[in-house]
Amino acid sequence: MADDTRYPPVNRAPADFDPERDLPPGFMRTFLPLHEQLAARAAELVAKRRERLEAAHRGELPDCRSTPGAEGDWRVEVPAWAVDQRNQMTGPADDAELVVKMLNSGAPGVMLDLEDSMANDWGHLRQGIRNILSAVRGDLSYEDRKRGRRVGIEPSSTVIWNRVRGLHLSQAGVLPGGETTPAPLFDAVMIAHQVDPAFLRHPLCFYLPKSESAEEAAWWADLFDGIERSRDWPRGYVKAMALVESHPIAYEIEGFLYNLRDRIVGLNLGRWDYMASLAHWNLADPRWVLPDRNTIPHDVPFFQRVRLLLADTCHKHGALAIGGMTALYPSREDPELNARALAVLEKDKRNEANCFMDGAWTGHPDQNAIAVAQFPAPNQVDRRPPGVDPRADLRPVPEGVGKRTTDGTRAAVRTVIRYRNGVLNGKGASLLDGYMEDLATDRIYRVMLAQRIRHRDVVPVVDASGRPVLHTPEYVSRVFDEELARLIEELPRGKDAGDAGTLREARRVGEDMISMGWFDPA
Repeated sequence: MADDTRYPPVNRAPADFDPERDLPPGFMRTFLPLHEQLAARAAELVAKRRERLEAAHRGELPDCRSTPGAEGDWRVEVPAWAVDQRNQMTGPADDAELVVKMLNSGAPGVMLDLEDSMANDWGHLRQGIRNILSAVRGDLSYEDRKRGRRVGIEPSSTVIWNRVRGLHLSQAGVLPGGETTPAPLFDAVMIAHQVDPAFLRHPLCFYLPKSESAEEAAWWADLFDGIERSRDWPRGYVKAMALVESHPIAYEIEGFLYNLRDRIVGLNLGRWDYMASLAHWNLADPRWVLPDRNTIPHDVPFFQRVRLLLADTCHKHGALAIGGMTALYPSREDPELNARALAVLEKDKRNEANCFMDGAWTGHPDQNAIAVAQFPAPNQVDRRPPGVDPRADLRPVPEGVGKRTTDGTRAAVRTVIRYRNGVLNGKGASLLDGYMEDLATDRIYRVMLAQRIRHRDVVPVVDASGRPVLHTPEYVSRVFDEELARLIEELPRGKDAGDAGTLREARRVGEDMISMGWFDPA
């Protein structure tokens, strides 16, 4: 992996930041002891991630290994307020209108995101945290200009989950001397320090992203212990769900659950990040060159096996198993696209239910009813899929799946530019050509392009006539040139934010990350 200080981009407080003035009263008294206790451990865990990835690129790939919890009859207790999570609607926490609409959608759960779907900068982070606190109080609202009225949150039993940033990210500018702190530590304490339990209909709930080992679950458990002590809350008051969205954690699901057994409610297969991670960890193997993303079926074996393993392991111990996001979005302006998107959603979620999962993720209120209808109420925790091998091969090569075409290459380049342009204009997720693209799908495209360059002599990528086109760095760079020119020409008719300048910068950054080999989530 290339060594470049620009990546991952570090979220930094403004130069004139003053913690006593700009942070909540008493925050630093709570935060500093937890930083002293947990920051060095976080750095060690991140270093171990790098070592394991480097080993994988030498051919030493993750495999089943002994983790805590493999023996013994232990159980996760799913609280009554969380037994029905048949749909968890997700979206960026900094978008007040979307937050209100999600909470009014009727979804059993809503995840307010400070991570992949939100631009990782100081202003958006602070706005996201403010919106979370306001949503918990129930007083968040937005101005509906079409109807000429202010819309607020309606009372409901919807569970509010808060996704903080992952261990791989740091927060700069809040500690003296230039020292950074783990981003999830800062986010979780910022929320917990300001929450008034009098407004909570259920305990404070976090969603944990990007974990890579069972050992990391113990770090989160210690963080939650510290938060509870600082707030004088009873032990176990903080609850969590966690995402399985990196390849190595798939081999340590049981140990991860065990290390958070007093707090965990369930696990979620974040499949787009999981696919990006799977390709990243297998970057040296030409058999893993991804087909065009939208030609990969939802029940491809490398997804299906981990779905079944996740449901089996979670239900063995009484935890919920939640499925992932369907990227094709409904449209109220395009009836044909809308019908296709909802049909794809129904088929996708029915497959997850048939894998004995308990619910799904969606990102649009129009998806809620269809998603919920595919899963038995309130869950399937008392059932386990038959015949699951706990030591199954989780790397079935995607042979005979999808297509590898120059049109797919061009679509990938175009999405990389457009996604990064959105980030430069403050948007961590963008609806592009009917698909909701966030950091996870951007990662998939960046890895896919790098694979096609790296393995160009052994894995053919064909044009419309079926003729192989050698994906040299120069060829891919030329496609970047052409797609950038098209996007600039479409301004201002297109729906992309920004201008020609931000599109050019987005192209530079996107191609730069590919050429440097930066495929971690950033």
